[in-house]
Amino acid sequence: MTDTSIEITVLPSLAQIDAADWDACACPEAADGGPPADPFTTHRFLRALEESGSVGPGSGWQPQYLIARAGGQVIACAPLYAKGHSQGEYIFDHNWAHAWERAGGNYYPKLQMAVPFTPASGRRFLLRPGQEEVGIQALIQGAVQLTEQNDLSSLHITFCTEAEREVGADLGLMARSSQQYHWFNDGYAGFDDFLAALSSRKRKTIRKERAQAQGFGGDIRSYTGDSLRPEHWDAFWRFYQDTGARKWGSPYLTRQFFDLVQRDMRDDVLLVLAERDGVPVAGALNFIGRDVLYGRYWGCTEHHPMLHFELCYYQAIDHAIARGLGRVEAGAQGDHKLARGYLPVTCHSLHHIPNEGFARAVAQFLEAEARAIEEDIEVLTAYGPFRRDKVEEQE
Repeated sequence: MTDTSIEITVLPSLAQIDAADWDACACPEAADGGPPADPFTTHRFLRALEESGSVGPGSGWQPQYLIARAGGQVIACAPLYAKGHSQGEYIFDHNWAHAWERAGGNYYPKLQMAVPFTPASGRRFLLRPGQEEVGIQALIQGAVQLTEQNDLSSLHITFCTEAEREVGADLGLMARSSQQYHWFNDGYAGFDDFLAALSSRKRKTIRKERAQAQGFGGDIRSYTGDSLRPEHWDAFWRFYQDTGARKWGSPYLTRQFFDLVQRDMRDDVLLVLAERDGVPVAGALNFIGRDVLYGRYWGCTEHHPMLHFELCYYQAIDHAIARGLGRVEAGAQGDHKLARGYLPVTCHSLHHIPNEGFARAVAQFLEAEARAIEEDIEVLTAYGPFRRDKVEEQE
């Protein structure tokens, strides 16, 4: 049980909480002046989504930020949203929604504790140091009560950490597994050092792909911090619109979001552009964490063979090695990442469904799904691109 002296409130806007109070829970490690472990749960990132209209009225993502206070001090918070659909989540529950509605219920709105449009694992329960145990219990209890008191179908906490999954499961939430591909830095001195860990065939293939991509007829340049200019975002917006229209029907993010990133987060991003005659023709946007480079968006106005792999995967590896980062997360799905050195990993989510009958059916599904994912990861890792001796080391 949580301490009765803890006050739980719901805020419809981050404008109602000081950035320092939120970030004291979201990224206390950044107090030393370094980057946050997770740029996506910072006040500046979530506020940019809100200010730009990417979330809020008309988006299907209505902020319901959960705040826990003790003695007037913010001790924990969480990015929580009332959802009117299941888009932009990357942990799919469409079949759950269809089953619930076929039974005569309303699946939406539901509650989603997540970073909108961002399939990157990280803490969802943001806790002030020293308040971890009481803070996470307060947030879970508060989210569950909010779900049940408003007669909502469900609560979903997606892309949480493994530690959060364990605590949530102990407190009665249902745990779910999913899969992504991440690249891991095994202390590589450079890209060639990474290639040396691969099988001969994969090594040759990657070298051929890089040579083909880099021969597109222009230059590949990277921008971060003060080297970023508004014209770079103009170009990337064109790329993002094209990709968004093809994948989702309409882009999730508004143009203003990128202006706010330029204003408030340019040190948190790495923009890789392919430029021909000084004009960007393709680009990949990454966000920089303390130990992780997060690949987020890609797009182009010209198609060149292998350029997608170069900008999104190989350039990300180059930069992660150069910065001494431990991992690259390249986003959702994509079995093609395996051949390029990205290994399958398990991602975690937590769920609460008040209806006992429906919860039992979902729990059975989650058990079967978890077994299948575990088997897939085992097989994919064994048949990955690394030399046999490297696979044995990883095991």
